[in-house]
Amino acid sequence: MTTLPRPVNAELSVLSARLNEVRERLRSAAERSGRPAESVRLVGITKTVPLAVIEVVMGLGLRDLGENRVQEAEAKIAGARDASEGGSRRWHLVGHLQKNKAKRAAQIFDRVHSVDSIELAAALARHAGAEGRVLPVMIEVNVARVPAQFGVAPEALAKLAGEVARMPGLALDGLMTVGPPTERADGARPTFAALRALRDRVEQETGVKLPELSMGMSADFEVAIEEGSTMIRVGSALFGPRK
Repeated sequence: MTTLPRPVNAELSVLSARLNEVRERLRSAAERSGRPAESVRLVGITKTVPLAVIEVVMGLGLRDLGENRVQEAEAKIAGARDASEGGSRRWHLVGHLQKNKAKRAAQIFDRVHSVDSIELAAALARHAGAEGRVLPVMIEVNVARVPAQFGVAPEALAKLAGEVARMPGLALDGLMTVGPPTERADGARPTFAALRALRDRVEQETGVKLPELSMGMSADFEVAIEEGSTMIRVGSALFGPRK
């Protein structure tokens, strides 16, 4: 007989079911794309999610967690590290990063998905170097050219990638994008396919290897996997609608 209080049991049951469903959908989509499920990393987006809930899903084996803002992430990362086998989890910054928050981001995150300018990259490189670490980063690309979204324009990617790849303190290894608002998940497919093609072209032009593609969220991650995503950023499908 378990001694966990009923609310915790209920949370555990719901989160376990959601996590299993997402993992199964991930596995099926990877299979359709001719890849093993292990080639796709599931990043649970914990924006507005309480630490107690994060600890439950960590206990279910979710190793990668993502936050949109540095300030909200700080307490969660500190608290979760204490509860996660000596800090064995990986924290991803997936939201837009302002240059004045680069120092703290370089100190607390294991990966930054959202580099979108040479100035931001230089600040991250400087602060990561001061910490004696090499920070894995990705460049965010506004493939769909949605005005409300961040990211470098596709035609500016090659130049930025070449410059970021030469910065000590950073390890550039991929690209990130956000699918455009669509009524159906398949509506995002052209954007994801375009990022994959853009990656291939930039690799040829610059010689910079970009094996990671961070694309796909709760509404469209299966399509993203079919188009080559290696990291999906899933929030509401795991934690329910944001309050």
